[in-house]
Amino acid sequence: MKPIRTRTARAIAVAIVAGSLALTGCSSNDGGGKGKSDAKSQKDAAEQQDPVAYGDAAASTGPAQDVPGAKPGGFINVYMQSDLTHMDPGQIYVSDAGQFANLIHRGLTNFQEDEQGNLTVVGDVATDSGQTTDGGKTWTYKLKDGIKDEDGNPITSADVRHTIERLYSKVIFDGPTYIQSWLSGNDYRKALPDGPYKGKHLPDTVLETPDDKTVVFKFNQPRPDLPQALAMAGYAIVPAKQDTKEKYDKAPAALGPYKIAEYKPGKSMKLVKNTQWDPKTDSVRHQYVDGYNFSSTVSQPSQTKRLISDQGEAKNAIQFTDSVDPAQMADVVTNPETKKRTIQGYQPYVWQLTFNLDRVKDKKIRDAITYAIPSQSMVQADGGRYGGEIAGGLLAPTLPGFDPTYDPFGKLKKPNGDIEKAKELLKEAGVKEGTKLTYAYSNTPRGQAQQVILKDALEKIGFDVQSKEIDRASFYEQVGKLNNPYDLYMTGWGQDWPSPSTVITPVYDGELVADGASNYSHINDKQVNELIQKALKQEPEEAAKTWEQAHHRIVEEINPAAPVYYSKQIQLFGSNVGGAKYSTESSYIDINDLYLKQP
Repeated sequence: MKPIRTRTARAIAVAIVAGSLALTGCSSNDGGGKGKSDAKSQKDAAEQQDPVAYGDAAASTGPAQDVPGAKPGGFINVYMQSDLTHMDPGQIYVSDAGQFANLIHRGLTNFQEDEQGNLTVVGDVATDSGQTTDGGKTWTYKLKDGIKDEDGNPITSADVRHTIERLYSKVIFDGPTYIQSWLSGNDYRKALPDGPYKGKHLPDTVLETPDDKTVVFKFNQPRPDLPQALAMAGYAIVPAKQDTKEKYDKAPAALGPYKIAEYKPGKSMKLVKNTQWDPKTDSVRHQYVDGYNFSSTVSQPSQTKRLISDQGEAKNAIQFTDSVDPAQMADVVTNPETKKRTIQGYQPYVWQLTFNLDRVKDKKIRDAITYAIPSQSMVQADGGRYGGEIAGGLLAPTLPGFDPTYDPFGKLKKPNGDIEKAKELLKEAGVKEGTKLTYAYSNTPRGQAQQVILKDALEKIGFDVQSKEIDRASFYEQVGKLNNPYDLYMTGWGQDWPSPSTVITPVYDGELVADGASNYSHINDKQVNELIQKALKQEPEEAAKTWEQAHHRIVEEINPAAPVYYSKQIQLFGSNVGGAKYSTESSYIDINDLYLKQP
């Protein structure tokens, strides 16, 4: 989500390394009988499928609507297990960094969310969500007055051009690639290999900045989703004067309501108010608190324990992208007072066991492993019914047109796997007992617990599993390398906005097999590629059928990634934190509306 890699419920992406779990939660973390009917269901997920509206200039004009009862002052404490993956907008495509981006970065557009979770794309640095007169091939953006970076430098169209063009350079190896590929093709880097750093630029036939206040995107086919793509953190503005290339990832310049005052990598970070941010230019964010104190060394069990106790500094604290510790879930959901201090929702992510197709080439072996996965145990290790539910396919319940009956591997009928079927397939494939498999996993509690479950299941069907632990902060970077040494790895992906195009294209398009890309399996199937190109040129209703066809071929005929479970979210916050609600846009606590009840 994108990555999970968040990468987002509408804006992140959809690949995440979010939440985690404890091994002790694998056997009994459901929370007992109380509250059994209040975990989020697919009916709740369906409410998150509503199409996104595009806002006009009035909707894009600040200040943001006041949060009832909000007070100014104080610092919110933020609990995290590890450091942010990135702070440079161009590198941001993972949930924690996407959540952080809303505090310090601003893009041309952003998502505005109402109390019911309905989303509208509004102008952020731009005056509106964008204007097109030719069906989406050409989009024009006018910039607001009064937008400055933290040092008071005005933001102009040259900064927007710089932001887009730097994504073509080797400085940027992570992050979304939608707009670059729409402008210049899948091998877009060839169009501007040094980015803007040696004085060259994209031609005006692609990206035009006729004056300081105007930016024009020109595509060779309609791109009606551009306003949503621009709202992703990965396309937030990097002022040309502030760009320090690789160093920018550790010290970015703020345009949003907060700026970095102090950063100790791997330990902590302090955000304070950005005095150059003008609320009259921002219809999404607030600046109620004086700042945020991030601690990136607090484990998920410790976060949960502190927030359950609700003592001292924990009263002013939130979980950022981690979830309630599965081992302590019962203590949260069975205590009415504690449960009041939770936010819950369906995430857009599907957790899947991804196969490296360069190494696991036989489909019968991939199918055997898929049948062997004990999906129910994997869900239990991530919070039980509050953490997820068994997946039949690779598209989440939050996507329009989701089919809850789709289950080609029979996971709903045999939630703890089909070992006999798996052994039968391996016998047909001629796989010898003791064949080695290398499994890479993230060093989070969840990753460690699920590694034990998967290793046990795969050893039952005869594999010798070599487990390789990777640091959470660099996990997707490592498995994103084409020449990585791993056979299997758990990855998560969710839509970048409500369309299968933002799942199937980045993750399963063979044209996007590259270092740093999100095609983690390296699938390159001619028929899938053709279906993707066909769907991208169709109207949404017609495209839905084509996406379904592509999805079925991917899951049933190729199987590059075994569906394991759909992800849910439950997070805790302290009793002195006000304005806390679930965000359909981020799939975490809504970071834009928080304040302290007693500053």
